Amino acid sequence: MKLNITFLMMCMFFISCKNSTETNREETVGTYQVPVEYYKLDNGLKVILSQDKTSPTAIVAVYYNIGFRIEPKDRTGFAHLFEHMMFQGSENLGKMEFINLVQKNGGVLNGSTRFDFTNYFEIVPSNKLETMLWAEADRMKGLDITQENLTNQQGVVKNEVKVNVLNQPYGGFPWLDMPQYANENWYNAHNFYGDLEDLDAANLQDVEDFFKTYYAPNNAALAVVGDFDTEETRAWIEKYFGSIPSAEIPAQPDITEPVQEAEKRFVKDDSLANKPAIAVAYKMPERNTPEYFAMGLLDQILAQGDNALLRQKLVNEKGYTSGISGGINYLGNMFNYKGPMLWMFDFTYDNGTTEDEVIGAVDQVMDSLKGNVTQKTLDGAIVKMRSGLYDELGGTFGMGRADLLCSFALFDDDPDRINSLEDEFKRITPEIIQKTIDNYLRPTNRTILRVNPLLANDKKQAR
Repeated sequence: MKLNITFLMMCMFFISCKNSTETNREETVGTYQVPVEYYKLDNGLKVILSQDKTSPTAIVAVYYNIGFRIEPKDRTGFAHLFEHMMFQGSENLGKMEFINLVQKNGGVLNGSTRFDFTNYFEIVPSNKLETMLWAEADRMKGLDITQENLTNQQGVVKNEVKVNVLNQPYGGFPWLDMPQYANENWYNAHNFYGDLEDLDAANLQDVEDFFKTYYAPNNAALAVVGDFDTEETRAWIEKYFGSIPSAEIPAQPDITEPVQEAEKRFVKDDSLANKPAIAVAYKMPERNTPEYFAMGLLDQILAQGDNALLRQKLVNEKGYTSGISGGINYLGNMFNYKGPMLWMFDFTYDNGTTEDEVIGAVDQVMDSLKGNVTQKTLDGAIVKMRSGLYDELGGTFGMGRADLLCSFALFDDDPDRINSLEDEFKRITPEIIQKTIDNYLRPTNRTILRVNPLLANDKKQAR
């Protein structure tokens, strides 16, 4: 379930520092540093504080180190189901009381389940920060796990699957479908939204065990972002979270993917679609390697913005489609995941265009990259990346900042990585880019999924 709150976006700007001389004026751009204070409670809870006094608001974000990827076998969709259970009541807050507490104090809240974490957050007036810390700690201590609540949320999640996937044209395409086709390891390749039979099979003991296993403070990160007093906030966090006992966290399963050595092609019939669609996915390099950051820049060059090469070829030159979506990690961004990932792009196209024509045009773009990515091209990609990164950090009153801080704390034990990302991209050379193209943007490393539009086929037959 992705974040779906609409807000005015707040942008962060770099500070310009000007030095004047008698003959000229040189302008340099100062680097913005996100304030990061990082420590751990005795029970293992990772805490990140990041002040921002630009508005009288505060964000409380709690990220648990459990996502779709490592949910129990034969319980597909369980991590997402449990996300819903977290809103059903806790020791001191009954059903709907958590939601009412936030909304009646002028705040908003949400939660989501991703590949490698499940998160919950509240954005409130800063004078309600203590209340939100108490409320999050209350449900970390224990949930109101009842059969009535479980049955109710099983129905809610099943309806969500039906509405968002089963009864929608292009439902689940490609964000839900492609990992199942492209990956080999069950942990990366199962239906993480949940098979209906698996959702029905979940029982009360499953919920209790899952909570005790994964929703412990030593499996979580807490970020507070916004307008707050540091010492006061540290005292509140210790007061409300410090006494929650830690748990024994099981070793994570092997989630590695084998190297792909042959192109895969699949067709998915869609009875509700009226135009064909195609998604092309390439397995990503290992996270935090030079090739990983190179792929971030190649994403900017190929898929992001009006000057992206795929858009220039497929939209402007060939006219096959009106637009392209693409990126690293369709359920987040290139920074907030831990395991294997795909770089992917997708689009619908006209019924009169063949798959071979579309893939032929894609291959022309990929072939044009070889030996032709210059430092000037990389500089332009870095500008685009930088803009997107700082939009992410400032968006939704700073929730993007909280997201990266928690992700880096969970996955790297180093939330201050948020301040070194731009430097990592600047280290990428044309030689590293070429090596990445050769090793990862090869046809044998990709999976192609085409939607066969049965609705369009039915209309043809009716004529």
